[in-house]
Amino acid sequence: MDLNATFDLHFAYAAMTILGIGLVLAFPVTGHFTDPLDRRRYYVMQGITAVCAVLGAKLAVVLGDALWPLHEFHGWASLLGSGRSIAGALLFGFLGVEAAKPLLRYDIPPNDRFAIILPFSIGLGRIGCLIVGCCRGLPYDGPWAITYADGIPRHPAPLYEMVFHWAMGFLLIALWRRQLLFGRLFAFYLVSYGVFRFFTEYLRETPKAYGGLSAYQIMSLAMIVAGGVALIARTVRQPPRWESWKLAARRAT
Repeated sequence: MDLNATFDLHFAYAAMTILGIGLVLAFPVTGHFTDPLDRRRYYVMQGITAVCAVLGAKLAVVLGDALWPLHEFHGWASLLGSGRSIAGALLFGFLGVEAAKPLLRYDIPPNDRFAIILPFSIGLGRIGCLIVGCCRGLPYDGPWAITYADGIPRHPAPLYEMVFHWAMGFLLIALWRRQLLFGRLFAFYLVSYGVFRFFTEYLRETPKAYGGLSAYQIMSLAMIVAGGVALIARTVRQPPRWESWKLAARRAT
């Protein structure tokens, strides 16, 4: 498949990104909230998550592609308008909000409705990556190789990601409908993506400058650990108030 495009690639990438964000905003993630105060508290947490995710997405690019601090990096200003990593966004968004919860005495369980829609949004964004030619795979001469302007057949790494995220989305929906892993769907998603991303990094054209690993592989290991700890902790012990949220979620499912 030849992806030498004849249209505005950056517009296509932006369009798919906006479409993915629009999908999240359009989905009624707070449909099971009955208390307006709880809804406001939830949106505060979502704001904290978004800020940490944006910062993490930028930091991951600096570590993973620019190889800072191994090499000097002078493109801080240009980084504001370009360069982002979903691995960094997921990891640091999760760590940031988990750190904020005890400080703000936040006792509402993680929103499984948000967890089930997020993979579809990320999958749409990967279509933009596929079109514009970022997140490239290593040279590959197999039947599903793609070719960009450099004329080199490559692994369609963004396509692999798109399939993974959409498959995870459908799996999470099935778990949500059966009320399995209540309050733990995002943690499960984080662990799953960490495993997937760690191994598919070997098919990506990313520098492996950290002891034979890429920065994204190190972040993948961090995702596995962080998500795994949350998954186990929330299985072993759940706050008493979670029972009322389970009932509300069951009625709204």
